[in-house]
Amino acid sequence: MSDFYVLLGVSRDATEVEIKKAYRKLAMEYHPDRNGAPEAEAKFKEITEAYEILRDPQKRAAYDRYGKAGVGAGGGGFGFHHVDLAEALNIFMRDFGGMGGFESIFGGGRARTDARRGQDVRVTVKLTLAEVATGVKRTVRFKAPERCAVCEGTGAKPGTKPTTCATCGGSGEVRRAARSMFGQFVSVSPCPTCGGEGVVVLDPCDVCRGEGRVRADRTVAVEIPAGVSGNNYLTMRGQGASGPRNGPAGDLLVMLDIKDDERFERQGDDLVFDLAVSFSQAALGTAVTVPTPYGDQEVQVAAGTQPETVIRLRGRGLPVLGQTAKGDLIVRVHVWTPERLTAEQERLFRELATLEGEPPKRSPGFWSKLKEALGA
Repeated sequence: MSDFYVLLGVSRDATEVEIKKAYRKLAMEYHPDRNGAPEAEAKFKEITEAYEILRDPQKRAAYDRYGKAGVGAGGGGFGFHHVDLAEALNIFMRDFGGMGGFESIFGGGRARTDARRGQDVRVTVKLTLAEVATGVKRTVRFKAPERCAVCEGTGAKPGTKPTTCATCGGSGEVRRAARSMFGQFVSVSPCPTCGGEGVVVLDPCDVCRGEGRVRADRTVAVEIPAGVSGNNYLTMRGQGASGPRNGPAGDLLVMLDIKDDERFERQGDDLVFDLAVSFSQAALGTAVTVPTPYGDQEVQVAAGTQPETVIRLRGRGLPVLGQTAKGDLIVRVHVWTPERLTAEQERLFRELATLEGEPPKRSPGFWSKLKEALGA
């Protein structure tokens, strides 16, 4: 994952004006309407994602502190705020639409790109908490359009080629001029004959029927990092449905479905485990074994442990997404009271009752404990 500052070519203390200027320069270079290189679209989306985060003071502060993981919660991603092409174009138009510097961003070029882009595909991957703790590689299978091998994606029958559209002359757009008392107005819209592609298929491929793509089974390997949660998703750029007639492919969105682990309560990167001990164990102290995502671990319950005592096992929770740090395992101790006693147990408890003395007259209330915790 590239650093956002490196992507835009600015220093980490760059001003908002410098960030905006750097983004505009790169966006003009990699905009899909200007740059037809295969990697240009991906680059355009990446720099737009970087710009959208760094231009916002709050998102930038979160990114500076936590990296991409710090800006993923709102958008769901792993850092995970990936933008698709439509979002990237909208962001660019929002901030630079009035001074883009090239006409096609207002008309046919963008329309052709959008019209021919393949659909995004969503798949769901089910995970256990153990897999969240370690990260996992999965293979996902789905059906989606892919390029027709017979016509090589052109949509034309082998031995023929698409023909330049006679209506628009291959530009993919039509212009209409009208005069009024305020001057001449020019409107630009996608060509109705070719749908903005600039070419028409007169002799379509028998296999794909001129679409340039056929529905097929797809298999994609996915690497899911440790520490993800159910509101995260993974964007696999260009792994979705192929676009018609060699149009750019959409993205594959891998949604995560994490199965609850009945042993733990998840609180962000921390896990909570409820441990029940008997009265004698709490009074005398004992060593017990508790589960963690990485295997069982022995915990020492000190003599005289009170109900709701918390034992914190540092670094035994879940990994912090995108970092090497881990959360904690919080063991909440509950003193178990048997509902029924055998005759021998009752005899022993009655004997104990004559020896144990009176409990404290008053235990600190909630607010007293809070003040004590805050050092008030």
